[in-house]
Amino acid sequence: MSDTKVKEFFKLGEVGNYFLNVFGKPDPNKTTNFNLKMMHGINKISIIVFLFAVIFWTVKRFI
Repeated sequence: MSDTKVKEFFKLGEVGNYFLNVFGKPDPNKTTNFNLKMMHGINKISIIVFLFAVIFWTVKRFI
């Protein structure tokens, strides 16, 4: 497999880039306000709760 095919396979797309922007370092060049910060904070909480629920459901299902 060539190098470009591997890069295309692991390309994140819009959703992956959103996760990098929310959970990674904020871009200092972007303007932000209180509402945007709160929206990203609520999204972080909901993603973490969802992942916890999926893990809990999977463990409960197979144990």
